[in-house]
Amino acid sequence: MASRANDALQEPPAGPSPAAVPWPAIGWFGLLLVACYAPVLVRLVEHWVQDQDMGHGFFVPVVAGYIIWQKRQELLAESVSPTWWGLPVIAYGAFQLLVATLGAELFLARTAFIISLVGVILTLAGFRILRKLAFPLFLLCFMVPIPAIIYNQITFPMQLFASRVAGWALSALGIPVLREGNILELASQSLNVVEACSGIRSLLSLSFLSLVYAYFFDKKIWMRAVLLVATLPIAIIANASRVTLTGLVSEVDPELARGIFHYASGWVIFMIALVILVAFHQAINFVYRRMHARA
Repeated sequence: MASRANDALQEPPAGPSPAAVPWPAIGWFGLLLVACYAPVLVRLVEHWVQDQDMGHGFFVPVVAGYIIWQKRQELLAESVSPTWWGLPVIAYGAFQLLVATLGAELFLARTAFIISLVGVILTLAGFRILRKLAFPLFLLCFMVPIPAIIYNQITFPMQLFASRVAGWALSALGIPVLREGNILELASQSLNVVEACSGIRSLLSLSFLSLVYAYFFDKKIWMRAVLLVATLPIAIIANASRVTLTGLVSEVDPELARGIFHYASGWVIFMIALVILVAFHQAINFVYRRMHARA
């Protein structure tokens, strides 16, 4: 009897069981959140359908949900510590939604949903659970389109850079070209580097994929930031290469500069940019391992 009592005392305490999770409260708060933000979410999905720059938006909640599903055992093993600090966050999200609705500001309305979601998690589960869900919650920011004022500030410099690099490359290849702003004057036709060809589309998608790739294939958290920063020059250079390629094929047949070939070239260049990102990651890891081996 004494032996069994000692064994019982020495047994480690069991972790919180899944039954300790407040599922009724989660379901209730989830329904309220969806009901309050239903018009915002519907318009957000419509934006994904209509705007080719946001085609990756459909995958963002799916990937974030999959990451949470992968961490389910870790989350269930964590102690749930509800806190009232989440209520002010929910209140702020509701206030931001109200202001955005009155001012017809879509970006504020859409980000208010993420803020309210953070507040609900904080209220029901506490800071520890919120910390473990920080990365998938951050990924949700990529499903929200950039505000128009910021979008225009980014795309125009990218248009000019892509046209400048393409003009230089075409001249180096012996093709006469005259650049006026974002317009390339070739012997066969004029190429206008419009917003869709600025590289913003590949930049947004590549930024999202860089974080997802780093999460699944590298345990170093700092690698996510490194790959995210690397997407900017990779996307810009890749897009400038696409404009150059369009100029080259247009000298063969002007019809190749538009239509299905132009659309397909965008996908090819994007895949090349993705391969460059993976190669850059491998190079960083090679240097990292060499430095640690010397240390």
